Amino acid sequence: MGCRLRIRTRNMRLYDVKHPGPEFELKRLKKKLCSLSWYVKEIKQGFSRYFNKKYARRGTLWSERFKSLIVEDGLTLVNLLAYVDLNAVRVGIVKRPEEYRWCSLGYHIQSGNKDDLLSVDFGMKEWNEFDEKEIVRKYREFVYETGLIDAGKGAVIDEEIVNEERKRDYRLKKTEVFRYRCRYFTDAGVLGSKRFVQGVFDEIKGLLGVKRERKFVPVFKDEGVYSMKRLAV
Repeated sequence: MGCRLRIRTRNMRLYDVKHPGPEFELKRLKKKLCSLSWYVKEIKQGFSRYFNKKYARRGTLWSERFKSLIVEDGLTLVNLLAYVDLNAVRVGIVKRPEEYRWCSLGYHIQSGNKDDLLSVDFGMKEWNEFDEKEIVRKYREFVYETGLIDAGKGAVIDEEIVNEERKRDYRLKKTEVFRYRCRYFTDAGVLGSKRFVQGVFDEIKGLLGVKRERKFVPVFKDEGVYSMKRLAV
């Protein structure tokens, strides 16, 4: 019963409808809400409708469907993950992969993997490592060493940066982690204790047009600092 209720509630929130729909739709909703293809399709179609309306255009916005493939083992997977995390470096957006908020390494470093959104497996059980911080450190090492190699696909990570990381065994200082996360101080809207953020939110939610109650999550784990906005890293 609880699972069925959660599925219906999620569907109602997603489409902003007030009726949960008929019982016979439950299986279809469950299958849809657990489908990666459907999830990506909804994002692409929703953004296309928004973009076309804003710029008075018609037609498709995306040239191809998203790519998905089955890989054989952890070594193949970790290479694919590193390839994606290095894209922002290759095109010259950032010099270090974790400086780019829209990649997995950026999310791990900038948010501390908030809400445990991402897996820390990285496909490398062969590392025989169970400490999450150490797994991320080893993955950073793999990404940096891979990013140093010129494969003819764009910019590479500067050798001086890689040498600097090697000297400290790819461990981040607390000040660096703080710097990566400091954007909360400009993008958070309201920042402070949970009680303070809740109080300000209650006063201005009418102006924001927010009807639902909002759950606030800590910006930094175990620090007691909360943000009004849910910030995408």
